[in-house]
Amino acid sequence: MDVALWSVLIGLLLIVMALGGTVLARLPLSTAMLYLAVGIAVSPVLLGWTGFGPLTHTVLMERLTEIVVLVSLFTAGLKLSHGLGDRRWLLPLRLATTSMVVTVGCITLAAWTLLGLPIGAAVLLGGLLAPTDPVLASDVQVQEPGDRDQLRFALTGEGGLNDGTAFPFVMLGLGLLGLHDLGTLGWRWIAVDLVWAVAAGLAVGAGLGIATGRLVLYLRREHKEAVGLDDFVALGLIALAYGIALLLHAYGFLAVFAAGVALRNLVQRESGPADESRDAVEKATALPDRSMAETLAVDRRHAPAYMAHAVLGFNEQLERIGEVAVVVTIGALLWAVPWQADVLWFVPLLLLVIRPLSVAIGLAGSTTARPRRWLIGWFGIRGIGSLYYLMYAVNHGLPPALADRLTGLTLAAVVASIVVHGISVTPLMAAYERRVAARP
Repeated sequence: MDVALWSVLIGLLLIVMALGGTVLARLPLSTAMLYLAVGIAVSPVLLGWTGFGPLTHTVLMERLTEIVVLVSLFTAGLKLSHGLGDRRWLLPLRLATTSMVVTVGCITLAAWTLLGLPIGAAVLLGGLLAPTDPVLASDVQVQEPGDRDQLRFALTGEGGLNDGTAFPFVMLGLGLLGLHDLGTLGWRWIAVDLVWAVAAGLAVGAGLGIATGRLVLYLRREHKEAVGLDDFVALGLIALAYGIALLLHAYGFLAVFAAGVALRNLVQRESGPADESRDAVEKATALPDRSMAETLAVDRRHAPAYMAHAVLGFNEQLERIGEVAVVVTIGALLWAVPWQADVLWFVPLLLLVIRPLSVAIGLAGSTTARPRRWLIGWFGIRGIGSLYYLMYAVNHGLPPALADRLTGLTLAAVVASIVVHGISVTPLMAAYERRVAARP
């Protein structure tokens, strides 16, 4: 396809989304559904402007999805303003651990017994499809720092955590297929891939988030320096946390999410009254004259809130651009996916049975109200994270026959999730918010 046509297409798409975003927010549609339709339109199914398949540019796809997920994870962490001692953290922790294990187990059992996959490929499929997506789930996540809604907090925290906690199962599946060293009786998988990689990833991210935030605030408060270029702070912290975690053989996804959470918690501790600082920063940044905003950037009380506001705003825009790129690409490669009839029952099993069951088990005994449990069980959105793990497995030597099979199953789950969750998110969340607002 000619570069000029791509430019016209992308330009029109972005301008249409900018002009019609508020209208779309009131309709039973999601932006991802429109991006997916555009991707299908430019593929050989309709216009034929592209002709690549899901397994022809796997390294490029791995890197693209990796970057988008990293930005989204950091953004999710920045939105979670509740302190780590807040009981709201119990829900995402239970969802990212207990519910994650149950999901992987159920998918593995179904893939092994009903799909006839070897046990390694079945476990790998569980690792691919168990994590919920932090990118495509933005409509059901925390909308802004300070949002105390239990449902949105649980889904945001789960999406941030389980994109990292799924990695051990991906490595286990690759190991059972002979593509990764598990060690005798699995000792290396337990010690390195499970315990060390998770703990080190969280520690690296939290440490860097706190250290970077303290350094920036010190320079701004004490010396009136390091003002501006908050986008560089965001990108630098993401890259630093991810790179150091990988060098230490830890999970970079967890490190980046932890960095965002740590930075947000530092801002809370260092700020004045949260609502007062946030309101002051929002009013100042809305003014055409930047002098007030620059004053708040170095103010002892408001500097933390200013930094968090600037970093979060930049990351949210970057996340939206990444979503456009990846979802359009998914739509463009669907024409070449090796579809199987198994997806007709496997995808409904995943979304309608396994997800609600895993949430019910993970939240058993909690005080979460039944409507919230039902919505958490429904909004187990699959998306870009699953595509990243698929490309990661393919690039680590997944046999072609298994690669074709898992590609069809994974993309079927992702596309189905984009459609059914995209249609349902607006009416369901509107009904939920009316119910919450009606409470005394």
